[in-house]
Order: sequence, then structure tokens, then C-alpha cells
Amino acid sequence: MQLQFLGAAGTVTGSCYLLDTANTRIMVDCGMFQGPKEIRERNYGKFLVPPGSVDYILLTHAHIDHSGLIPKFIKYGFRGKVIATAPTVELCGVLLPDSGHIQEMEVERKNRKNRRANKALIEPVYNVKDAYNSLSSFNPVSYDEMVQLTPEIRVRFVDAGHILGSAMIELWVKEGNNEIKLVFTGDIGRKDQPLIKDPSIINQADYVVMESTYGNRMHEQNKDEIELLHEVIWETYKKGGNLIIPAFAVERTQDLLYHLSLLTEAKRMPPMAIYIDSPLSTATTAIFQHSQAYFDQETLDLIKKGGDPISLPGIKFTKTAEDSKSLNNVSGAIIISASGMCEAGRIRHHLKYNLWRPESTVLFVGYQPAGTLGRLILDGEKTVRIFGDEIAVRADIRSIDGYSAHADQAGLMEWVRGFQIPPKEIFVVHGEPDSSSALAGLISSELGYNTMVPAWQQAVNLMAISAADPLRTVYASLSSKLRNLLDSDLEQSQREDIIRRMADLETYLDEGLKKIG
Repeated sequence: MQLQFLGAAGTVTGSCYLLDTANTRIMVDCGMFQGPKEIRERNYGKFLVPPGSVDYILLTHAHIDHSGLIPKFIKYGFRGKVIATAPTVELCGVLLPDSGHIQEMEVERKNRKNRRANKALIEPVYNVKDAYNSLSSFNPVSYDEMVQLTPEIRVRFVDAGHILGSAMIELWVKEGNNEIKLVFTGDIGRKDQPLIKDPSIINQADYVVMESTYGNRMHEQNKDEIELLHEVIWETYKKGGNLIIPAFAVERTQDLLYHLSLLTEAKRMPPMAIYIDSPLSTATTAIFQHSQAYFDQETLDLIKKGGDPISLPGIKFTKTAEDSKSLNNVSGAIIISASGMCEAGRIRHHLKYNLWRPESTVLFVGYQPAGTLGRLILDGEKTVRIFGDEIAVRADIRSIDGYSAHADQAGLMEWVRGFQIPPKEIFVVHGEPDSSSALAGLISSELGYNTMVPAWQQAVNLMAISAADPLRTVYASLSSKLRNLLDSDLEQSQREDIIRRMADLETYLDEGLKKIG
């Protein structure tokens, strides 16, 4: 059995992993690459595996860096099933066509320049029609439902607590008399997010493919995000400018609506018009409104009391391009628009018209990968290029870390500690190199687990797990911790006690191995 890392290895985006068993090929995620040009160029190349050779795509969630290349994969020959939770399937029904539309518009703009420069024209990765054609391949499943893919392979989706419908994937594969369990975390959510439930704990796996987006840092803990939002709103109001918030259409926009609703109810909002300038955000908000079964208990209790956590009186949802353009002339407003990384969509227009204004504020509420426009602005660039124009950055640039949908380093470590038996190997992916290396090192040093940071396109062979392996792994983990204690400043009696315990462990291991045979 072989596992190959076809994306989100050495970078945050492009999540894609290929599991090749004796009789079946399974792809977990098929995401679009985002960020620097050399990374984005991967979207246009040939797939590293023939699409027609893959039997299943298991999708962790709807974000484009996890789902965005599925239409292209189907266009070029994939004829299997795409399996995901019901909310993920529904969200992909609006996210993927929107992605196709953005690519069509971007390519049209670039080709206008290419024609003037007598350069070759380019094609979009896929178009809107390709995206709609792909949706018939999607098959919804429920959380915690055991799905038998083949006689040898079964799979289960459990709540990842990242966005609506997000899942960790548990995958069991039989090889002869042995069975291997793999876990693909997708993106692990942070606890106590608005609306959705906390991430599930998984207590056993042989191999784990684990994200590390925030693997080397912690979220700010200074203030609650709603209080920080309140401060930024009033600061901008007093300046008389616009508050521009790039926000992912899924989850971040709804989280903001939730907090704006609470601030309004508490009469803590200034008289600022609020615009949601994203047809995609409008569509996904409608999906949230009929997906209450997936909300956490706090949100359900609020609904029972008659509250609507994502509906705000007087909020304006723009519908047409003309509606969006009219916002170029407003002042003293809150404008929430996609995309969250500022790589495409209407947000780029709002940045073009507001970044150079000192009275305006740009507030980031999500992770900005290296090389994206959002990251350049957040890192302090004095000028940025938008639609071919150089734009000075004179607006106030603010960030609220608390809206991130990802667990930070402490949250990731807490999740790993949920394993009752150490995994044979943890593959640390979906992070920038420093982040992945830091998390892998911390897991190894603190827990004694085997970790690996795979390279892009790297393939590893997964060995069947014998009954003795868990015992040996537990022994290795415990003895490693005891040896670390021996290296510390201990009294002689304490050292002797630790040495006795290590000898007892060896005895227990020998007895256990004899019973197994």
C-alpha cells in the first residue's frame, strides 16, 4: 500500500493525497493551489496521476484549496464517486461554479493584455460549465456513518469543527489478515467557534496525515474577537472611512454576521451601513440558515429563544455588478466581501478603491498564505499591484487572529494527545515549511511519536500493522519520556525509581509479546 503527497506538502494549499492499495485508488481531497505564481502554475499542468485510474475522491470540506480541482479532474477522465458530508456537497454546489466563473473572468482579463502584446492566449483551468458538470459525481454521507467502499475498504467522516460540513476522514484498509487504519485530518478547527461544533477526538490510528497551518504559532489571547471587532468598527467610524473586511464566503462571513448581530442587539454599533458584497456569501449564508442540525448547542439555544444568529436587520446583500460598483462611492460603511485571501473576486475592487485612503481600514479575519495579496498587505508592503495598477497602502491594516477557523499549535497538540495508542507515523502536511517542521518536532519531542514532513510528490509505503506493534510503540513512547526524566536534575532515589520502572516496562513488553505469539 502506498501513500503519495500530491498537494499541501511544503505549502498550505492544494490539498491532495493518493492512497494506492492492491485493488483500489483513493484520492483524499483534490484542491487548488493558491499563493505565489510558481505554486499557482501547478493548477494548469497535467495531473500527476491519470484521473481515470482513481476510483474515489474523499473530500474533507468545501474550501477551494481542498475541492477546487475536482471539476478539472472529472473533465480529464475521473469517473468515480466524490464522497463528502451533505453540507460539503451543498456548499461545493455554489463554490465550484463560482471558482469557474472567477477563472473565466481572470483569463478574459489576461487575454485582453495578451492580445495587445501579441502573446499566446491562455485557457482557464476549468469553466462554469465544467464545474456544474462535476456536481453529478458528488455523493453525500452523514457524519459518523460507516461507508463500505469495497470489501476491503471502509470509511467514516467525523466532524472536524473547521467549517460547516468539514470532516476528518477515518479509513480502514484490509491487507490479508491485517487491517490498517489511516486518518486524514483535513483542517482541524479551533474550539468554541461560533455556530459549529468542536472538532472530534480520534483515539486510535496507525497512520495520520495531519494539517499544520498554525503549527508554529498561537492565536492571540488578549481579547475576545467580538471586542476586538467592536474596537476596529468604532475606530473606523470616528475616522469617517470604510471598513473593508476580506472574508471567506463560508464560515468567516457567517461568524462576522453572528457577532455583528450580537453587537447590534446590545446597542453597541455605530450608525454604519453594512454590505455583504459577494453573491457567493449570500448563497452560502442561505445554506447555513437551513443547516441548523449541524450547529453547536450554544447556537441552538439562541435560536430556541427566538434569535437568528446570522440575520441582521438592515444589512444589505448586493445582487448585481452594478450594486457592487456603487459601493465605490460610499463612505462610513462596513463592506464584507470575498475572497478571504484577496486573490480574486469583488474584494480586489474594494481594496483598489480604499487601500490608498488613510481614513479607511482593512481588517483581516483569516489566514493569509505566503504570496497572496492579503499576505503582502498584512506584511506591510507600501504599494501593491491590483488589476495592473500600483496602489499605495495608506489605510490602517488590522488583523483579528481569533476568527481563524484553524486550531493553533496548542489546539493541534491537544488533538494529537487524544490518541490512546501512539500512531505508527504522523505525516505533517498543509503548512508552510517552518510551520510543518515546528509541529513535527514538537510532537516527536513531547510525545515521542514518529513524525515526517513529506515533500511534494513524495510517496511512502505503508506497512501492515502487526498485533505487537502497538505494544512496542507504547513502550518506546513511555521509555523515551522516562529517559528524558533521567537527563533532568533528580535526586538519586528518584533516578533509581525511574530505572526500576523502565525495567518493569521491559518485562511487561516481553510478557505481552509472548502472549501474542
